[in-house]
Amino acid sequence: MKSHKNPYYAVIFTSKHSEDVSEYAEMANKMEALAKNQDGFLGIESARDTLGITVSYWQSLEAIKAWKLNSEHLMAQSKGRSQWYKWYHVRICKVEREYEFKLP
Repeated sequence: MKSHKNPYYAVIFTSKHSEDVSEYAEMANKMEALAKNQDGFLGIESARDTLGITVSYWQSLEAIKAWKLNSEHLMAQSKGRSQWYKWYHVRICKVEREYEFKLP
């Protein structure tokens, strides 16, 4: 992910899948594409093994709230609670500073 003007916000979504993840990958791809078109969206990073972690980056708390209330996202959240997740945890953080290391 490229650097952004500080401060900005990160939504950290950690989760464990249930046994039934049918149609999950398609919905995850759809939600990522939809989020990329939301005002205030800055980027996304994700990893999944036994624990899934997705971090999305936003310009403001208002942009995060608008994404949470998006009607298609609300539908995906409902499906997640009823089918795809054993549990999940959401954290919203303000990013004040960042740095990175890259091999040449």
